[in-house]
Amino acid sequence: MNKRIKRSLTALWVCLFFAGGFSATAQTSLNFPIEYYKLPNGLKVVLSQDKTAPVALVGIYYNIGFRIEPRSRTGFAHLFEHLMFQGSKNLGKMEFIKLVEDNGGVLNGSTRFDFTNYYEIIPSNTLETILWAEADRMKGLDITQDNLTNQQGVVKNEVKVNVLNKPYGGFPWLDMPQFANRNWYNSHNFYGDLKDIDAATLSEASEFFKTYYAPNNAVLSICGDFDIPQTKAWIDKYFGNIPSVKLPPKPDLSEPRQNKDQRFTKVDSLANKPAIAVAYKMPGKNTPEYFAMGLIDQLLVQGKDSKLYQYLVQDKGYTSVVNGGINYLGNMFDYNGPMLWMADFIYDPSTSPDSIMAQFNKAVNYLNRLPESDLKLAKTKMRSSLYDLLGSNWGFGRMDLLASYALFDNNPEEVNKLVSRFDDVTPEMIKKTVKEYLRPGNRTTLIIQPASKSNPK
Repeated sequence: MNKRIKRSLTALWVCLFFAGGFSATAQTSLNFPIEYYKLPNGLKVVLSQDKTAPVALVGIYYNIGFRIEPRSRTGFAHLFEHLMFQGSKNLGKMEFIKLVEDNGGVLNGSTRFDFTNYYEIIPSNTLETILWAEADRMKGLDITQDNLTNQQGVVKNEVKVNVLNKPYGGFPWLDMPQFANRNWYNSHNFYGDLKDIDAATLSEASEFFKTYYAPNNAVLSICGDFDIPQTKAWIDKYFGNIPSVKLPPKPDLSEPRQNKDQRFTKVDSLANKPAIAVAYKMPGKNTPEYFAMGLIDQLLVQGKDSKLYQYLVQDKGYTSVVNGGINYLGNMFDYNGPMLWMADFIYDPSTSPDSIMAQFNKAVNYLNRLPESDLKLAKTKMRSSLYDLLGSNWGFGRMDLLASYALFDNNPEEVNKLVSRFDDVTPEMIKKTVKEYLRPGNRTTLIIQPASKSNPK
């Protein structure tokens, strides 16, 4: 996933786009122009114009990701992402990629927890061509046995390279949900069991496409330099006649409340040092506690001023790097369902996991006496991080968040309110969130142990 063809746009495009970036009307608000509507067939459309540079971004987000794939076909959502590049009614195998690149653009696709997306960054004068191409494969993908067999091999090799034959492969992004969660939808092997991938049939692939790759299960998000009336006319022309489908009921993704501190060990024959990941189940998305956890993330793990970096790296020297965050497969905004906040790092075998956990407990206790100045700093860091995200990759971050909030909340305007949501978090809300969500009973610890070493203490 996220390994599809990537090439750079010219340096001029990059400079021009970031010169325009986005505007903030005040310190606590964003002011992206947003037009949101739906076609009669159910396709959601988000338009956000920015004429700073002659660049447009097109994203198609389908509401199918790792969580909602067939129970007997782990990795199927990811396999199907690959199939989307194998040809459609009017474009042969790999011709979609060639079309975008020959027109001076770049493209990619990825499978995430709750969506599969496809996007293009293109010169704005080629927008109509790309809209036609995206509509062409939404209308009818060329699903053949040859294409399926070929991509089964590609995906299996990807699993081997990225997980099975790699030290710390899948740690912790793939491993931790399987240990921390109880609901199968949240806890199965998202990348896929090799036997399940092999067993996928042509009829299953065709049914999967008909079920999930429909306009009423998708968002079209366009940002950048384009004429709004003309673009709306093209959207209606190319997407408007694609029929909607009857979507299956949404599965129950809820997780039971965790009441017991969990610790697991996984042996990794390729690792030369132990590693540890600590996870806590997140509050529900868009709740006050959710925004408080975003600031807690800034306080505990983001940057060299974070408490876990201070305690684990600077004070104790247990590691040189601390990773962490909300949603390792994206960011804290582009998912829809249960999520984990995690931190992880590789450490020296002479260090005991209990010594590490003592520093985690110290960091959590610090939040209960959080100085107002530290909370203010966390809000500043969060604002800076959000601005970086929204302006990243020629505006991909903006397009991604607009698509996500349209897909999951039917409200892309929420993007303009994100800064104020964090500014509204009080010290009392931080303490309330710590009490419920950073309690030991809500914690899962996963230790990666090299095969040649004895069990950790």
